[in-house]
Amino acid sequence: MKVRRLNKEAQLPTYAHEGDAGLDLYSIDDKIIKPGETILIHTGIQIELSKDTEAQSRPRSGLALKNSITVLNTPGTIDEGYRGEIGVILINHSNNDFRVEKGMKIAQMVIKPILRVNVVESSVMTSTERGEGGFGSTGLKGNSSK
Repeated sequence: MKVRRLNKEAQLPTYAHEGDAGLDLYSIDDKIIKPGETILIHTGIQIELSKDTEAQSRPRSGLALKNSITVLNTPGTIDEGYRGEIGVILINHSNNDFRVEKGMKIAQMVIKPILRVNVVESSVMTSTERGEGGFGSTGLKGNSSK
């Protein structure tokens, strides 16, 4: 994956540990996120993905657990052809202001392969054990609250 710095303070995405799935993304902003507020945080980078891949921005578990800060559109999809700055939409679910500082790890980015499908209209679908059971339909057996 190619990465270009758009801002001199931008940090390249990094894996914190061997075997990690996600690359850490870093803020170039100093901002306060008020309780219930949603804000776009800039990373100061653009990326060029390999063919038939996408990048997904995902929350950092520590920010979510300790501060109730999460990525709003999880996972946020960054398409292969996008060449703009990578931004992360954060939301503050806590009752306290949260300070985002320059250089702070704000999210993680996972690179995934894309499977292309052919869409074919059909008037008949095969039967399955689940059938049309929707939300909550795979809960505990004997649970009458389906």
